[in-house]
Amino acid sequence: MGAKTGLLVYADGAVPGLLRQVGAPELARTADMMRRLYPGSQFEPCESVELWDATYPPKGTAYAASWPGVEVVGDRRVMIDFPSRLAEHLVAASAGRRLVLHAMHSVVDWLAFAVWEDGRLLRSLSVSPDGGIIENIGEPLPFEGPYWAGEHPVDVTPWPDEDEEPYPLPFHPLELGEAALRALCGFILEGRPEPDDIDADAVVLHGFRVREPARP
Repeated sequence: MGAKTGLLVYADGAVPGLLRQVGAPELARTADMMRRLYPGSQFEPCESVELWDATYPPKGTAYAASWPGVEVVGDRRVMIDFPSRLAEHLVAASAGRRLVLHAMHSVVDWLAFAVWEDGRLLRSLSVSPDGGIIENIGEPLPFEGPYWAGEHPVDVTPWPDEDEEPYPLPFHPLELGEAALRALCGFILEGRPEPDDIDADAVVLHGFRVREPARP
């Protein structure tokens, strides 16, 4: 498993249904969204990419698209250990809408996701085998149930002549991460695709190099 994500999605309802209906995003509309979400920053357009490649942009780059009803931003800067501490202006931009944050990093097997409705945090989870449960706010969402119930245990194979400690979580964070990505955003990066999954190669996002405002 080698998937990495740093995603924010703003939507007028359930994200998967809205993303299935999108076409080519308008650059001007998307640039307006970027100015709202990155106040004071300067932008330089760069190459567009498919959603598959937009989930983990190079440092200093964001991939984004704005359509009626749904907006997507891929940016490493939203990969935070405590999703509930997402910048206030990014949460405020979700007034009257749903906001989904999804972040995971395969190198350290870390997963974090959160869901807000009209600016109110409903669920936030951040886990890794080294850090354990870093944040756990709100009731688990339906797709989480089998994972917490131990239905997806991690198979740990010890080295010869060594006793292997039990895996510190009842599931692998990246496996739950793919389930969260499918349930909350409608697509996956790794694993067996399902008939209803969105084709992440068919959704295009514009690229922006982002220069943040100078700080005193």
